[in-house]
Amino acid sequence: MPDTMSQARSLQAKLAILADAAKYDASCASSGTTKRNALKSGGIGSTEGSGICHAYAPDGRCISLLKILLTNACIFDCAYCVNRVSSRVERAAFTPEEVVDLTLNFYRRNYIEGLFLSSGIIRSADHTMESLVRVARTLRETHQFQGYIHLKTIPDASPELLLEAGRHADRLSINIELPTESGLKSFAPEKSGRTIRASMAKLRGEIDATAEKPRRPMRKAAPRFAPAGQSTQMIVGADATSDVEILRTSRTLYTAYQLRRVYYSAFSPIPDGSSALPPAAPPLEREHRLYQADWLTRFYGFELDDLATAAPTGMFDLEIDPKLAWAINNRATFPIDVNRAPRESLLRVPGLGVKAVNAILRTRPYRRLRIEDLMRLTPTARRALPFIALEGWQPARLLDVENLKARFVKPARQLDLFAA
Repeated sequence: MPDTMSQARSLQAKLAILADAAKYDASCASSGTTKRNALKSGGIGSTEGSGICHAYAPDGRCISLLKILLTNACIFDCAYCVNRVSSRVERAAFTPEEVVDLTLNFYRRNYIEGLFLSSGIIRSADHTMESLVRVARTLRETHQFQGYIHLKTIPDASPELLLEAGRHADRLSINIELPTESGLKSFAPEKSGRTIRASMAKLRGEIDATAEKPRRPMRKAAPRFAPAGQSTQMIVGADATSDVEILRTSRTLYTAYQLRRVYYSAFSPIPDGSSALPPAAPPLEREHRLYQADWLTRFYGFELDDLATAAPTGMFDLEIDPKLAWAINNRATFPIDVNRAPRESLLRVPGLGVKAVNAILRTRPYRRLRIEDLMRLTPTARRALPFIALEGWQPARLLDVENLKARFVKPARQLDLFAA
């Protein structure tokens, strides 16, 4: 079926269908890989340039990626997926050679700096994975493409194909799909959480093995396997799993498989969807709160149990961020003396991010900070005022206000239809 579709449609028509179908994949980032530049290798492409793009590297560079599906046809019938076999969406498919040509032509026009390629599963997992690998292999070996490549891998595919994918791609990702095994059985019974995790474990083993330096100084290190690591994505709001349980699954994945990122994708109602699915999408604020909580556990020293105390129902407050919710529920911890507190205490203060805390620690050996100093260090300093003490400032009774949350939540306001 995909071959017939490939011949019947123009390349532009297929691009319109398959680029739109790829929008449901949130795990599109180009951070963390090694630096490569075709000026040094004589090939084409780079992971260092900037362009018209939507993915950001750790240093703030905006990296353009051609984000498409190889095909939106699929033999599986996952209830939450718009491309499931029973869906009545318009189908299309690229050949691997068409994807290679698109990538190179888009790069030459300075539209992109890399490729994000996923696919529905056609014929079999191995057939699909072999096509994905062929794209990456052709770009790397035939055209010496040095740009970024992110491949979505098929967990049921053979280990040999997964290993070859990692030799050509910067990042690999396997979608965990739903946060619980019971949810996966309910909405995607053809998929296995055990198989998905086994494939993640295999990839982690290869990444760790090639990251090790050779024991003998003169021995050449092995080529890096997926140097930007692996990531995953889970759908939020398709089942009844709470935010705390979703985050618990994420923490397990980070710990067990050393994932670079877990992406959260708010469930989006699809045409002719199952009656077991919610009729409406969850608020986008819920997805945002999960990312904030994820960040707190990864970079701010918070434990999951800390955040769970601020979400007694298992769901994060949609009006305020998880860090502020924790602070309001743990007022006895405050105020924090900005001029004396250790780094781990400062990171728990609402309004103080990692950069602001680092700036505070660099400044303290030379002077005692005052409010005006803090205002210059971070634009969100006012959020911190009820929770800190510094030279010339004490929060007085701010922490004793019964409804402290109201200080941070803007009151609802009726919009004026005829406002300028």
